[in-house]
Amino acid sequence: VQLQASGGGLVQAGGSLRLSCAASGLTFSNYAMGWFRQATGKEREFVATINWSGDITYYRDSVKGRFTISRDNAKNTVFLQMNSLKPEDTAIYYCAARRQPSYRTIPYSSGTQYDYWGQGTLVTVSS
Repeated sequence: VQLQASGGGLVQAGGSLRLSCAASGLTFSNYAMGWFRQATGKEREFVATINWSGDITYYRDSVKGRFTISRDNAKNTVFLQMNSLKPEDTAIYYCAARRQPSYRTIPYSSGTQYDYWGQGTLVTVSS
């Protein structure tokens, strides 16, 4: 299984970025997908997750209303649209995958619940 994250970069506060995570080696539509981030000197934290079909999403409070997670199962890709970025959003962003039973509606918001991880993409927000 490979998860390839991309789309990071340097942006001014208030700007936008769209992260992508392309998955291979798995049946993508069987997996919930998540985004996590880790700032320098801090622990990894949950950002957002989306269920296998894309109709259930969940966010950490600090990004609600600014970030949107979505997925395209035909392209084996999950996205994170980040708007109104703040300097405190600066971090390496990681995508992760977790096999999900179709009947499960509770989102996976802990990193320990995920089976596969991408390599990360750096997002830097300047003030």
